[in-house]
Amino acid sequence: MRFSLKVSVCLLMFTACITSAQTEVAKGAKKSIVHTTANSENHKTLLAVMRATDLEQLLDQSGPFTVFAPSDSAFENLSGKSIDHLLNPENKQELKELLTYHIVAGKLSASKILKAMCRGKGKATFTTVQGEQITATMQGIDIVLTDSHGSRATIVVADSNQRNGVIHEIDSVIRPRKI
Repeated sequence: MRFSLKVSVCLLMFTACITSAQTEVAKGAKKSIVHTTANSENHKTLLAVMRATDLEQLLDQSGPFTVFAPSDSAFENLSGKSIDHLLNPENKQELKELLTYHIVAGKLSASKILKAMCRGKGKATFTTVQGEQITATMQGIDIVLTDSHGSRATIVVADSNQRNGVIHEIDSVIRPRKI
């Protein structure tokens, strides 16, 4: 009975996400991931990270990519090493590992993430460009990403479709094991 309810919720959310994604595609996403990030009031730190890691051009031209984009407030709450420390040029490799842990090759809309979770009985894993995995689960109606440490980030704004992928804003910074 409980599994049936989860499947029903997944299907309902899947249908809602498809409608949302179709509306966004119909508008014609003509901007790149970098262009949208540069014009966002909530992602100034993420843009600085893209530039500091020399990934700005890749995320502007290539794709498709799915970017789980921490907001500026998520970077402010980063535990462990500060973003100022990571932005230091001598820490470029570490910063690049952090950023690429937030990127998955391919375009994963919220509906695709939900569909994968339905197939995985409430759980789906995705390999990041950095090479490690993140796990997606549901908490109520929210999609939650869990990193290799068990830290969690919630998708707070989903499906910002771009010409070279999709951006999902998250409320925390997730980290690979190495950092």
